[in-house]
Amino acid sequence: MAPGRVAYAVRVTTSEGEQGGGGAERAPGDGGAVRPEDRLEQAVRAAEQALIEFEIAVETFRVEVENFSRLHEQKLGPVYARLEELDARILEAKAARSDDPEDRRRADEARAGLMPIPGVEQLMNGWMDGGGLFPEAGAMLTDQPVRPPQRVRPSEEARKLYRDLARKAHPDLAQEDKERARREEFITRVNAAYARGSEAELRELAGEWAAGPELKRVPSAGEELYARLEWLSRRKELLTLVARELEESAIGSMLRLAPDDPDRLLEEIAGQLRTQVTEREAELAALLA
Repeated sequence: MAPGRVAYAVRVTTSEGEQGGGGAERAPGDGGAVRPEDRLEQAVRAAEQALIEFEIAVETFRVEVENFSRLHEQKLGPVYARLEELDARILEAKAARSDDPEDRRRADEARAGLMPIPGVEQLMNGWMDGGGLFPEAGAMLTDQPVRPPQRVRPSEEARKLYRDLARKAHPDLAQEDKERARREEFITRVNAAYARGSEAELRELAGEWAAGPELKRVPSAGEELYARLEWLSRRKELLTLVARELEESAIGSMLRLAPDDPDRLLEEIAGQLRTQVTEREAELAALLA
């Protein structure tokens, strides 16, 4: 999915209801008029499908933001850290030259804002488990090249499989608690496979779902249908908030600048940061000369 504003709209018309599962039943003896309960059920079904599509779009964008965030930290994190260190050293050099209390205060604040050097326990946190050092930690300690984190960008086929499974197995389509629990457990595995970009896992899950039990949809009473529409509306509002937060986040905003080529955007930013590092290093060298 190309990042952008995730739209959500529900339009329910008689023709859409007829296309989605046959026309509504006519009440006998009333001249062929559509019963209110049938129109309401059509509206619920349309709202459910629209909500599922919206959830798929939000989840896809969330995965893209998460992946881009990892790449951003991998490629730019060290450069940002270098810039902050240089800024602090420049302020310290200026304070040493001027002996001005205000310059010293600014230098101290800049130094305090930097991450402190971690202790041994903190340093090893996340680097090892019961089996010893992780490969990345071992590589860093032995001056070997560090393998970058795995790039995960779901392929078009993975997206297609994910969308199909989400439509078929979405928990909101369940009418009983037992069936909802089964679907929630299944969708959790689908989301995990999609986050890994694994077509093989998604195909396997598709086969598992096809072989599983199919429950017939039980028509709801009018009161339950109204309650269902209200729940769908609240769920839509929640998803809209999640989508907005993703889009307005720093990483989401950056990703929307180059949805088709995020690597190029990272390289451009990295180039600008490297230029700033060179300028800061020259400024610091002049102050220390």
